[in-house]
Amino acid sequence: MKPILNISAYRFVPLTDTLALRESIRSQADALALKGTVLLAEEGINLFLAGAPDKLRAFVAWLREDARFAPLAPKESWSDSVPFGKLLVKVKREIIRMNHPAIQPTEGRAPAVDAKTLARWLDAGHDDDGRPVVTLDTRNAFEVGQGRFRNAIDWHIDKFSEFPAQVLAHRGELQGKRVVSYCTGGIRCEKAAIFMAEAGIEHVVQLDGGILKYFEEVGGAHFDGDCFVFDERAALDPALDPQR
Repeated sequence: MKPILNISAYRFVPLTDTLALRESIRSQADALALKGTVLLAEEGINLFLAGAPDKLRAFVAWLREDARFAPLAPKESWSDSVPFGKLLVKVKREIIRMNHPAIQPTEGRAPAVDAKTLARWLDAGHDDDGRPVVTLDTRNAFEVGQGRFRNAIDWHIDKFSEFPAQVLAHRGELQGKRVVSYCTGGIRCEKAAIFMAEAGIEHVVQLDGGILKYFEEVGGAHFDGDCFVFDERAALDPALDPQR
């Protein structure tokens, strides 16, 4: 077992005290010698942290004492060293920027499919209702270039705020299919699934936990390449081992 635990987690939940949270989270994480990034916004929290396993799990336990964060379900991976140079805790307008204020994940999650069910659908070529299954990559083009689900739809976007316009341009191609939006850890594909449903595309689900949870539960079946991550590891293979 490698000595450093890495986690990623997010939760869409209304936050009205982001400035106070920034200070308490920074203080707690710093005291535990954790490094990485925590983003806070009125729509929720998004975090990527690394450190000693006992200290990182103590931080998650502390965070879950706040009822708003109790459901946090971090994705875990391991590395030989901490892949972050420092600790950053920031308040932003959105924890994942889409520039569509009407999309409010805090009002209810998009329907989701778990990793094992998606793998079974991809094995069969259709969902449980017989609809053809298509995977839709919601990440930026440079991330997709590192690896993606086989035959996934990729609109070659450079930033997530470009995604809504692409949905409107291509929604006719998605009708009648089971559309599975996916991303690295779940946050982008959740907003994406909500937007697509509101744009009139039926049968849309998000991949619960994103690629990282899929790797954890299924491995590399139906996935070509590695998963880009935003830290010094650069990418993780289907065994969640760093590629740098």
